[in-house]
Order: sequence, then structure tokens, then C-alpha cells
Amino acid sequence: METPDRLAIHTMTTKPWDLPTAVAKYAAAGVRGVGLWRQWLDGRPLAESRSLLDDHGLKAVSLVRGGFFPGLTATERQAALDDNRRALDEAAAVGAPQVVLVCGAKPELSLAENRKQITDGIAACIDHAASVGVKLAIEPLHPMYADCRSAVNTIGQCNDMIDQLGDEWVGIAADVYHIWWDPELELQIRRAAARIIGFHVCDWLTPTSDFLNDRGLMGEGCIDIKGIRAMVEQTGFNGWIEVEIFSTRHWAGDQDGFLHNIINAYKQHV
Repeated sequence: METPDRLAIHTMTTKPWDLPTAVAKYAAAGVRGVGLWRQWLDGRPLAESRSLLDDHGLKAVSLVRGGFFPGLTATERQAALDDNRRALDEAAAVGAPQVVLVCGAKPELSLAENRKQITDGIAACIDHAASVGVKLAIEPLHPMYADCRSAVNTIGQCNDMIDQLGDEWVGIAADVYHIWWDPELELQIRRAAARIIGFHVCDWLTPTSDFLNDRGLMGEGCIDIKGIRAMVEQTGFNGWIEVEIFSTRHWAGDQDGFLHNIINAYKQHV
């Protein structure tokens, strides 16, 4: 049975808890990693959030999220760049080694134009990433999100982008919810190799009632999580395994019980 040494939990997973509550509860349960969503940093100085983590023996493993690069105007695109640079600064301040990029899309633009603007946007952030020592982690999203959330939908597309951009400060966050269906998954994971710097887990429910907020706890759905983990670890990945579950069903329940179930599901199904 898996031990929780590499388990990290995203603050969005236990959405009803604010940051002080989440870090106290995670630490008490033996969880040592946290994926910080930027909303959980609002309302207090970044140094105070860092101290909260340090005081509870927690490591910020990622900051979520940057991205949303495409824009219909130069002003929109510049605003996205400014926000991504702020995200990199925030990550550095709280000790997170990477900013996860949900790359964005505009339905008014072609997929090709969206992807060009995403590539250009990431390229424009690389120097800043290097200056603060934080990597940019492209997260491919399931193609059902290609209209308005991300025109980057496969590990293969990430590889193609990084071939252009270079991989010193750009990597891949592989989320099983988004990539499990891909017939080229194993091939592209092997191609990605050390580019994979983040690994996120949850499960795909059948039927899915809400594509945004109906993810399952590991073991509740149809994803071969252990199989995908094996593929990723064969590339040499030995980093944190991040639980990222959006679920109105789980958010409506007792969060202490949910945390207990997350840890058990991680031990059994990851």
C-alpha cells in the first residue's frame, strides 16, 4: 500500500477551507505538500502565507494558475503577460517551484491562432521565470475545454511547444483527468521524459454530470491511475503526486471526512 510521503493536496480540493484551516488540517493528517491556488493567497501578505506553510512543515509544490494567454487585442494579451509574471513572483515568494499554466483560448480565434498566442505568451515569460527561479508548467486540458479554457489538449502538443521554447524553464503538468483518453499517451510521455514536472490525480466519473466540477476521488471512476503513474515514473519522475478534485458533491460534504478519504484513496488507488 502506498505511503503518503509524496502526497500533495490542492487547496481547491478542499474548497470550503481557507488557507490557515487547510494547512493545519493537512499537516495534522500527515500531508506534507500543498498545491496553492492563487485565491488562497488573497487577503494576507505573501510572507505570511509562506510562514503558515513553514510553521506547519508544509511545502508549496505548485502555484495554480497562470496562463490564459490568448486575447482579441494587444491590451488583453499584455494583461495576461503581466498576470503571469505576477504569478511567477507569487510562486517564488511562497517557495513553489512551478506555476501551472491553464493556457486559455478564445472561441473567436482559430485553434491555430490560439496555440500561436499561447506559445508566444509562454516565450515572453521565460526570462522572468529564470530571474525568479520558478518553472512554467504547461497543463494540457481535455479537448472538451478547447473552446475557452485551453487550446493545448495533449502531451504531444506540449512536447511540440517545448521543442520550440526549450525545456530549461518550461515543463509539463500531467493531470490524469485531462490525458487519460489519449491513444498516444504512452508514446508522448516517453517523449516528454524529464519535461514532466507535475503529476495531478483524481478520477473520471461515468456519467459525468458537470465537466467542470464533477471529478471523482481516486478509485471512483474509470481512469487507470496506477498505469499512468507507472508511465510517468518510467521517465524518472519522482516528485509530488498532487490531488486536484473539483467536486460540488465533495465540497458539500464534511471536509474532515473527505480528507480522510483522500488519504485512503491515495494509498489504495494511486
